Amino acid sequence: MVDQLRPRQQAIMRFIEDFLDENGYPPTVRDIQYGCNISSTSVVDYNLKGLVRGGFLRRSKEVSRGIEVVGRRERRVKIPVLAAIAAGQPLPVFPQDVATAIEEDSVDIDAGMAANTDKLYALRVKGDSMIDALIRDGDMVVLEAQESAEPGEMVAAWLVQEEEATLKRFFPEGERVRLQPENTTMTAIYVDARNVQIRGRVVGVLRRYE
Repeated sequence: MVDQLRPRQQAIMRFIEDFLDENGYPPTVRDIQYGCNISSTSVVDYNLKGLVRGGFLRRSKEVSRGIEVVGRRERRVKIPVLAAIAAGQPLPVFPQDVATAIEEDSVDIDAGMAANTDKLYALRVKGDSMIDALIRDGDMVVLEAQESAEPGEMVAAWLVQEEEATLKRFFPEGERVRLQPENTTMTAIYVDARNVQIRGRVVGVLRRYE
């Protein structure tokens, strides 16, 4: 049990639990570093790996704040499922303003996926261009609505002239943008930077097993 852990791991578990109680979402590695007065993020990462091996935590490095306490009853929230998005060639899937899109249905998710659950929505994935990121045809991606992204983040990109959207990694390159698939058999899409609008950043993936 927790009291059998080393003192540093006990402190990390207490910090994560307290952070969840206070904020409703998990801390980042750097939050833990500062909150537990640990010398570096690599030391935090080492201890988190030990807690995962011990069965105290689950962790997804593909998801922002992807730390889950095993056995903890998580708060659930309902978010809208707006439409489909292409993980392949772009598809016309939602209107210019995502916020006004008609909801197809809704889905319950862990409230810890993002700090502001009011900005979350989901899209169904069509195609396999993100298969190497463990996102396949038929999955559902959870996005945090925003209009900007860091290089390399996975986003829903709206191509203005084509009135189409696609799910890709975002790489601004001067006057153009590279929309990079996660599939070694597919090539990147290059578009004029003025023709691309970010509609959301991927924070999670939902999969139904049959």
